[in-house]
Amino acid sequence: MLAALDKGVKGGVWFSLADKVYRPTTLAAAWERVRSNAGSAGADGQSVREFGAQAERHLRRLHEELRAGAYRPRPVKRVWIDKPGSRQKRPLGVPAVRDRVVQTALRLVIEPIFEREFAPRSYGFRPGRGCKDALRRVDELLREGYVWVVDADLKGYFDSIPHGPLMDDVRKRIADGRVLGLIEGYLQQGVLEDMKLWTPESGTPQGAVISPLLANLYLHPVDAAMARAGYEMVRYADDFVVLCRSRQEAEAALEAARRMAEARGLTLHPDKTHVGDCTVEGQGFEFLGYRFEAGKRWVRKKSLKALRDRIREKTGRSRGD
Repeated sequence: MLAALDKGVKGGVWFSLADKVYRPTTLAAAWERVRSNAGSAGADGQSVREFGAQAERHLRRLHEELRAGAYRPRPVKRVWIDKPGSRQKRPLGVPAVRDRVVQTALRLVIEPIFEREFAPRSYGFRPGRGCKDALRRVDELLREGYVWVVDADLKGYFDSIPHGPLMDDVRKRIADGRVLGLIEGYLQQGVLEDMKLWTPESGTPQGAVISPLLANLYLHPVDAAMARAGYEMVRYADDFVVLCRSRQEAEAALEAARRMAEARGLTLHPDKTHVGDCTVEGQGFEFLGYRFEAGKRWVRKKSLKALRDRIREKTGRSRGD
């Protein structure tokens, strides 16, 4: 895809992208991804099966709306589901099927632009990367003696990303006004809950297929700055660890991570961020469903289930991305 986009790039900024998004072949490929993941209906009540029964007509209409600049995303349906291991519930956003198709087409076009810049130690929600790769890297660093660990978590990350700075990051690589308009439209997309419509003032779009990409984009400056400072950081979405050789280095890394996060308007979770020597019993850490402690690694079933639920929530897989 990136090679097909190169004709519309000047000085590292892409100017001509919208026609690639509404191209019939792109929309068809996007629909196949949505169809294969199924999922429930959005606020408009249209199911994946119903969309599929007249897919050709629906895709043609989306093509025409996008080409004419008439496309507008429909409100996201917000539902509450049980939180694993808790009596509490967590919100889940369910976009309309037609919006999932357009979001997926948009992601197919813009993801390669940002992917070639993303840090190699970022593993969450990226093509060709995953939890196993992140865990493998942690194991490598531990074997090399990086046993002092900063275990950190960004508080409410997906819901707290400020829209203005996020769009500034997008504009550094994309200058196509129609594509920028699509992204801004999703950021301002209404949420329908109990027959009441409201608009989030911050955060990535609820349930949107492009949310993980935008979330990674917003943290890219932190990834890059930590790498330039010489820190070994392994990140999966909003969950990351920094592996160091000494307590002093780990404490400095924690302060650097906190400072860089705050510069982006983000906060490290005070109850889920700590420094410890993972070779000592009781000072280990949990990362991506596993516990690392005293030279051992074992799965935490509760943590692993929570991780899988979180991945489904952020990638939209349960809703058919």
